Amino acid sequence: MDTSPLIPTIASRTSAQRPLRVAVAGATGYAGCELCDLLLGHPFVELCAVYGSARRGDEPSQGLADLFPRLRGRTELPVQPLDATTLATSEVDAVFLATPHEISHAIVPALLAHSVLVVDLSAAFRLSDASVFERAYGFKHEHPQLLREAVYALPEIAGSLITQSNLLAIPGCYPTSFILPTRPLVDAGLIDLDRGAIVDSTSGVSGAGRKAELKTLFCEVSMQAYGVWKHRHRPEMMEHARISTVFTPHLGCFDRGILSTIHLFLREGVSEKAVRECLLRHYGESAFVRVLPSGQWPAIASVERTNYCDIGLSVEGGHLIIESALDNLLKGAAGQAVQAFNLRCGFQPTLGILAAATARERAWEGACLA
Repeated sequence: MDTSPLIPTIASRTSAQRPLRVAVAGATGYAGCELCDLLLGHPFVELCAVYGSARRGDEPSQGLADLFPRLRGRTELPVQPLDATTLATSEVDAVFLATPHEISHAIVPALLAHSVLVVDLSAAFRLSDASVFERAYGFKHEHPQLLREAVYALPEIAGSLITQSNLLAIPGCYPTSFILPTRPLVDAGLIDLDRGAIVDSTSGVSGAGRKAELKTLFCEVSMQAYGVWKHRHRPEMMEHARISTVFTPHLGCFDRGILSTIHLFLREGVSEKAVRECLLRHYGESAFVRVLPSGQWPAIASVERTNYCDIGLSVEGGHLIIESALDNLLKGAAGQAVQAFNLRCGFQPTLGILAAATARERAWEGACLA
């Protein structure tokens, strides 16, 4: 695992030091726009460059705010064609990659060679086994050593491991909705692993990306399953939740958010109370995971445009049903990436993510800026 010094933690930084210079590649996509929105509001970050994510570098020259009018008045950065050499030598401290996985796969080694912190939202480094990656994603992984060095940066699960690597592999949106409710229960020995897990998830249309496709057009979109038995997130879910999984994704008739219904089977003698206590114990100090009271169930409307994941559960006869809800573009992508970046740099994990800072966060930020 790469532990070379890069960005000092907040404990060793002084208020006289410059903000961290960051760039976003893939800024023209939905997750890329969310990243730029968050980073522009981060008190210790300077967003200094944004790049496209096309497989060809022939996008028309335009400003980021022209593409996303919500950013008008906040940035005048032009969207530059993506070039690995330019990006690696651009004198930035960190690069966020909201790029297709084959593009991340190609440019990450050069970024790491220039001591740049890489926060990768693609799937290029989420799996530990190159052969599994090849089966799931359809091309040969040329950097198996980086698969070993990367940290699967699900903040509530990875914890301090995030501080030990310069390559943060940000989890996918579907896997996040499954792993957060499931992994603590597996680790605590409450789940019958022999019976596996079944998860049915429904995602908003933004999960398909910004490219134009017939099935995602306004007049064509319809609730339907896709990728049955072969969705590429399934190996990621099984590896990091540590349980065999049957996963069926669905396209929903809404713009953003994921609702997942998860079926697990408890070991003999495990009660609903024990399950709830396990999750509350694991997430009791978490800023972004909310375990709902008995009888309450998550809703996409409660989490959209936030970095929260809400979890509800019920048990009958050893059969556990858990539901989770999150915003696929924030907790499932950009918000989670900034959360992991904050942990890597020694910042409060909520910094730049929560729209309204708590009194505790305002006091912490004020002390750092004093």
